[in-house]
Amino acid sequence: MEWMLMPLRRYAEFSGRSRRKEYWMYFLFVAIVSLVLALLDKLLGLGGGSGSGRGLLSAIFSLGTLVPSLAVGVRRLHDTDRSGWWILLPLATIIPGLALMLISLSLGMTLVGLGLFASSVVLLIFMCLDGMRGDNRFGPDPKGPNLTEVFA
Repeated sequence: MEWMLMPLRRYAEFSGRSRRKEYWMYFLFVAIVSLVLALLDKLLGLGGGSGSGRGLLSAIFSLGTLVPSLAVGVRRLHDTDRSGWWILLPLATIIPGLALMLISLSLGMTLVGLGLFASSVVLLIFMCLDGMRGDNRFGPDPKGPNLTEVFA
């Protein structure tokens, strides 16, 4: 349970590194709580209007976990020795699509969809990769020193 809540304790800490375990356990925690809150929203009739599907409790939780989710994502990218700016990759794919929507709605929508899918796959791969062994430019290895490096 400690791994699930660690990103909440490091709420807005965008520096340093986070292990895969910290990232994915937090991801699991957020998914479970979001599911429970969505069910509560539905049972209590707190769902959004016009079929939006987002209820009051779910919206508050999403807003409250936005910063720690971004922070743990940035730290996870740092662990793989990548800049935290990669977290904005999906946004970078939306902007050209929006511009193309002015010319052709269907072409713009297609580009936005493909761009979001491709950028999400790239980020998923980055989040699944093992972190860099030893210290990197973002800080010390969160798994501790590599024993082969210590005794070499």
